[in-house]
Amino acid sequence: MKLIPFNLPTLRLVRLVFAVCVSTLLIFSSAFPAFADVNGDQPKRGGEANLLGIEQKAGDLARETPMSLEKTQAEANQGLNEIQGAADADKMKNPENSSAPSVEGNVQGKLEKAINKLQGKG
Repeated sequence: MKLIPFNLPTLRLVRLVFAVCVSTLLIFSSAFPAFADVNGDQPKRGGEANLLGIEQKAGDLARETPMSLEKTQAEANQGLNEIQGAADADKMKNPENSSAPSVEGNVQGKLEKAINKLQGKG
């Protein structure tokens, strides 16, 4: 039984070409990263302004003395937490705007299936 001939110079050439291609890819991907909106023609959605406001408030609170418990609770009661406030609260998932089944309903359905299977109804 004759095996495929093992040609060492060809293997070295293939390995060299592969190494050059990978090196070129790494150099170009690090030298020219992807730009999301080079021309600036995409409409702004205001997300950056919200983040800058949150960042500014966090920086101000970090430079001040720590807040008292009452002040922290008063700030936290205005929204999600004392830093973020109510920013993007309408975009967060919660039971009122989610269509996911509840854990109790999920467990109840599985238990009913298991009981029906044991009783031979399923």
